Amino acid sequence: MAPWQNDYMLALQERDRKEKKFHGFYETYARLADRTAAADKRAVLQSNNDRTDTANIALQAPGARESIIKIREDLAEAQRSREILQSHLQKISDESQKLKIQTAVDNKRIADLTSERASLTIKIRDRDEELREKSKLLEDIHDETVSLTLQLNMAEEQTKALRQENKDLIDRWMARMGKEADAMNKASKFG
Repeated sequence: MAPWQNDYMLALQERDRKEKKFHGFYETYARLADRTAAADKRAVLQSNNDRTDTANIALQAPGARESIIKIREDLAEAQRSREILQSHLQKISDESQKLKIQTAVDNKRIADLTSERASLTIKIRDRDEELREKSKLLEDIHDETVSLTLQLNMAEEQTKALRQENKDLIDRWMARMGKEADAMNKASKFG
């Protein structure tokens, strides 16, 4: 025999030995369970017999038939009310479920819109800052243009004044040179 078969056989023998040790307990428990089941069965049969006897006695009593009819009518009315209330409860439960789903959808939409609003607020703030920077840059350029225009005008006035002064100097120099040339010409005729 293979070693695993030996191990298996030993395990089965050990199990049998343990079960035989408690065999008396198992037998006692099985008999007790059978007696309990038989007692329950007798109790059910006795209860059914008692109900039948009570119904027969009730039918024989005067006015019992009217009471039974009234009780059956009340029972039928209670059943109808129960069905109506269950239907109403089901409708309310369905409506509640729909509202929960709608609330979840709305909460998701609110979260999305809040996120989008925050994003747009940041973009607007950035754009405002950019516009302020551009406006400041434009003012600086305008101030620089005005300053350069003033400098240009002053330079043109200086140039104009210098040209006039240069022209005056040249005219005076020419006049002087002309006088000297005339004087030299006169001096050459003399001689």
